[in-house]
Amino acid sequence: MDTAPAYLRNHQREWEQSPHAANLAWFKDAAFGLFIHYGLYSQLGRHEWVQFREKIPVREYEKLYDTFAPAKFDADFITDLALEAEMKYINLTSCHHEGFCLWNSRTEAFNSWNACGRDLVRELGEQCAKKGLGFFTYYTHVLNWRHPYMLTRDLLPIARPDYPNGDPRYELRTPADNAKYWEYAHKCMAELAELDVPLAGIWLDIIAAYYQVPDLVPIEATYALLREKRPDALISFKQGATGTEDFASPEFHFRSQGDHFRKQGNEKAAELADVAWEKNRLKHNEICMTLQENGWGYVKDTPHKDADTLWGNLAYARANNCNLLANVGPLPDGSIHPDDIACLREVGKRIRKHGLPGAEAALLPGQKTLAAGA
Repeated sequence: MDTAPAYLRNHQREWEQSPHAANLAWFKDAAFGLFIHYGLYSQLGRHEWVQFREKIPVREYEKLYDTFAPAKFDADFITDLALEAEMKYINLTSCHHEGFCLWNSRTEAFNSWNACGRDLVRELGEQCAKKGLGFFTYYTHVLNWRHPYMLTRDLLPIARPDYPNGDPRYELRTPADNAKYWEYAHKCMAELAELDVPLAGIWLDIIAAYYQVPDLVPIEATYALLREKRPDALISFKQGATGTEDFASPEFHFRSQGDHFRKQGNEKAAELADVAWEKNRLKHNEICMTLQENGWGYVKDTPHKDADTLWGNLAYARANNCNLLANVGPLPDGSIHPDDIACLREVGKRIRKHGLPGAEAALLPGQKTLAAGA
């Protein structure tokens, strides 16, 4: 008889019948998770999109590889902190839009193992398994600013930084060349799906790009690959692409991206977003939010949330039948910001004393105090 992973210890019977169903049942009760955005961008402390926003050339950005030193990225401490906060799972950005992988990838040499001898994905996955936490891996499968065959800006404006004279790294000449990128991305995702640690799910990004160029994203092939390689793992892709995702995970607000694209005059993207959202919105979903303002990756000298605000955000998620995935952006050395540590520990104390918050405590994103009558 197969034994369920430690985080599914209360779902052994479901596991014996269907590991995927066991994961789904567990997720519905998980309530609270920790999101971690960490990468080369953390060294600069100016937002995880710093390469794109500041138009840093690929060759120059790659120099951060040589100085990546996660000496204080401590998976043991991080998992203990999540447990202190009464969280049930952790999601790590295994590869963000910069293209730097946090595991010992066979496909992508631009990775943490080659940079400093650390496989952060494995380290965190093993600690989650040991301590009974679910483990998700984030992968940015529609954006990669380093890959030679990523789309051009005329096809997708966020596909590359707006370099005045282009960048010699980029080799795509026709949309058909993009197939080389997808072959690469699928190999990377297959590696994550085949990790030999318990894996609660694979969390994909970036849905806004998909809505703009759906015909250039082989989403059905991606989902088929992941389900073949890891049939027990849950799949999420923000608000959703096809509506067949196991859960949606919008940022900050529980809503479709349809209105966002309508304001931009992109009705086709808006309709696609709304259709997918309608298929997913009644599921048990997730809302992801940050513990710091102005970015998901580490930002210097920016305000951080206090426990009252996070408590209200957790209540908002629960009022919408969602888990809350609360994000931290570790400092350049991999340590967690002291303000975030204090906030998470305080919320954990409240949960142990009072239980999870009810809807009456809900705070809308950006709201600092409860509205009158709330």
